[in-house]
Amino acid sequence: MRIGIDARMLGKGYGIGRYVEQLILQLEKKETPHEFVVFLRKENWDLWTPKQSNWTKVLADIAWYSVKEQTALPSILKAQSLDLMHFPHFNVPLLYTDPFVVTVHDLTMYHFPRPEATTLGPIAYAIKDRLHRLIVRSAVKKAKHIFTTTEFTKQDIADTLKVPKEKMTVTYQAPFEETMDEVSNTILPSPKYMLYVGAAYPHKNVLGLLRAWEIFEEEYGMEEYTLVLAGKPGPFYDSILASTEFAACAHVTYLGRVSDVDMPDLYSNATAFAFPSLYEGFGLPPLEAALHGTPVVCSNRSCLPEVVGEGAMFIDPENPRQFADALGQVASNMDLQHELVRAGERNVQRFSWETLAKETLAVYERLS
Repeated sequence: MRIGIDARMLGKGYGIGRYVEQLILQLEKKETPHEFVVFLRKENWDLWTPKQSNWTKVLADIAWYSVKEQTALPSILKAQSLDLMHFPHFNVPLLYTDPFVVTVHDLTMYHFPRPEATTLGPIAYAIKDRLHRLIVRSAVKKAKHIFTTTEFTKQDIADTLKVPKEKMTVTYQAPFEETMDEVSNTILPSPKYMLYVGAAYPHKNVLGLLRAWEIFEEEYGMEEYTLVLAGKPGPFYDSILASTEFAACAHVTYLGRVSDVDMPDLYSNATAFAFPSLYEGFGLPPLEAALHGTPVVCSNRSCLPEVVGEGAMFIDPENPRQFADALGQVASNMDLQHELVRAGERNVQRFSWETLAKETLAVYERLS
């Protein structure tokens, strides 16, 4: 069987890029009779080089979510005479008619369709939103099979898009453990701090975390603590930094994007990791924090109870006082910190990229 993988999003710094990277790395370790063709852009061409003779890479220098993705990408894929194509995101060209599987990570657009979640104007946003929904519905309808990364998302797709559950397989992702040889040069932002890592889209609820932090500062008087935010700069973080919620907090630091090699130090030295998200398809940051021995205070919404399991103290992310109290309890109770660390470490053992690749390959072969 000749299998294609759309790796145009491969690269570090965002979740789907990590998913594609680890899927390819783990699949390439397996001895199979299949041929694999990996499609890359110029900007990530050098990030992956085949190590096995049955793996090749092909240039598909087309931006995702673009007109050319719909018009030019199908012919590039068809030229490789594939038996099966794997799209790791919902952006499957409407004109692609050969057999394919797709990974749907979440349905955020259906549950948080807010104009403030884009830099586009209202008309452009409305057009984009309609097109994305059309593409998603086409992808799940035409796909031979669908991968999701949680049971929550599988149920969400079944309920929202009316897809039969037997057409879907859950393959859990895993936290990323840095294996680079570089030495971290992390300058810790504060002797004592609590940490948030992630994007600043509205559904990530960073403003809710800031409201809780303001209460924490007022009620607990722990002035030695700083709230540290880490995530890729952009208009959504700009909005956070300009907000009244940010201004109301005395001790908050924004680091921007932190390199992979520096993340372990940042995680492991935090007193607690706070994850206030209202909606996730998987939610890697809490697992990465737990992997590095950091107590986790986590939202109880969407898939997070399924993924984080018993490895966190759960809170209502829209209840700032409850959130603040949970942070206060963790900061002041060493026994609770140790309990959460142990629980988090146990929970992390459930997840493996090798298992994800094995289960993915099994679906490929079942469809051959």
